Amino acid sequence: MKPITVIGFLGSTLDASKFGPSRWNKWRPSVALAMHEDLRVDRFILLHGSLHRRLAEYVAEDIASVSPETRVEMRLLDFGDPWDFEQVYGKLLDFARAEPLDPDAEDYLIHITTGTHVAQICLFLLTEARYLPGRLIQTQPRRGTPGDAAGQWNVIDLDLSRYDSIATRFAAAAEEGTSFLKSGIETRNTAFNRMIDEIERVALRSKAPILLMGPTGAGKSQLARRIYELKRLKHQIAGTFVEVNCATLKGDGAMSALFGHRKGAFTGAVADRPGLLRAADKGMLFLDEIGELGLDEQAMILRAIEDKRFLPVGSDKEAASEFQLIAGTNRSLGEAVATGGFRDDLYARLNLWTFQLPGLAERREDIEPNLDYELDRFAEREGSRASFNKEARQRYVAFATGPDAHWPGNFRDLAASITRMATLSPTGRIDMECVEAEIQRLKRLWSGQGDEGADLLAEILAPDILAGIDLFDRVQLAEAIRICRKSRSLSEAGRTLFAASRARRTSANDADRLRKYLARFGLDWASASSG
Repeated sequence: MKPITVIGFLGSTLDASKFGPSRWNKWRPSVALAMHEDLRVDRFILLHGSLHRRLAEYVAEDIASVSPETRVEMRLLDFGDPWDFEQVYGKLLDFARAEPLDPDAEDYLIHITTGTHVAQICLFLLTEARYLPGRLIQTQPRRGTPGDAAGQWNVIDLDLSRYDSIATRFAAAAEEGTSFLKSGIETRNTAFNRMIDEIERVALRSKAPILLMGPTGAGKSQLARRIYELKRLKHQIAGTFVEVNCATLKGDGAMSALFGHRKGAFTGAVADRPGLLRAADKGMLFLDEIGELGLDEQAMILRAIEDKRFLPVGSDKEAASEFQLIAGTNRSLGEAVATGGFRDDLYARLNLWTFQLPGLAERREDIEPNLDYELDRFAEREGSRASFNKEARQRYVAFATGPDAHWPGNFRDLAASITRMATLSPTGRIDMECVEAEIQRLKRLWSGQGDEGADLLAEILAPDILAGIDLFDRVQLAEAIRICRKSRSLSEAGRTLFAASRARRTSANDADRLRKYLARFGLDWASASSG
């Protein structure tokens, strides 16, 4: 076994006693450490101040008398104010760095029973940080046995992985944090789950900017808000969450919106405006689509990140705001830097923690877990709950995860799809008919016909007939149907549709012309005008 060295403060009160035989009936923590048969102390480094030198010598003599094999080495350590945390920690850190500690040759026990509470805390922190490479030891008198000078001791190992119950709680807490960022959704995509694990660690251990990249609808905004809520839950942030879509900040108003302005700074500035950065003080600022900001705004954002200060429009006095930044973009900022559209120094500042959120088409295995989440959101929003029957759910999942589903709008497409089906199921049960209609609607949307005209034609034409009509004819026919629905008669609709050509003809039967046009697609006035 390696020799054991104890490092601890002299207890100016607990270690003191009257000189005489009666002192051996009192528990004195520093002396008691050397009185245990099951704890061999080879060396004791006793820290003390100048005012207690005599007591330190007195205690060292008593240690030598009960444990001749223990070598006591006294270290003078004076504090101007023993309750000043910064001073105590600094002097103890200097001691730890100067002391020739060799954990390969000795085992160290750091005694935290004596000394002021500040000193005990500092010893704990230095041991946890491995400046003092040992374990903590506590001593206390043995209850119910007066006159027992030895008391009892126990060692605290700061390697938390050794404590099963604590390790289990830490694992559960980490899983809870990760689940929180995923809104409780049991996502199955391995790469996405790994990324969320990393974001959770970064969010709780860093105040540096975070850059979320990914296509529109991939969930950047929701993830940013969940990061904020997680940090607030852990008492790491106190202010509000401020979200800004930079694509909406254009021209002179961008500076004012972000950084605020003074009254009279420009025409229309009738009052002071604090700005969004100040609104995010002590909280979190999410700049979505940050690549849309102008170069001047980018420069001021950079300074606000680095110095926490900025100049409001029209002001000669700087404002301050302490915020954490999350930036979002669906563009490649690296390419924007190369073309001069984005500042390289701001990109370098943002690029410390960059996470690429995949689109829904890259996470098809996560579509089914998101169905229940979207149905829950619908229920919260509308106050009524909807659910799939078994066959309908299987059919929808098969389509949604299959090759025909493109999901160009990512989770926004999925959320809209679920909302439509839940809304169109008045009994609260999404059945096969509802799912089939939604699948056809999605196919039309993704084929480039996701407009009012496509829905209009789908109302009056069978899917097989609509599929056989050229895109050019679909656009023309949809406009003809719209005019029919606005008109009181076939003749009125014909006059509206053929107004320009009527002027060049001596006679015309516009109603007949329109009737023949509709007949090409198997339609008549009744079917075209009803809606």
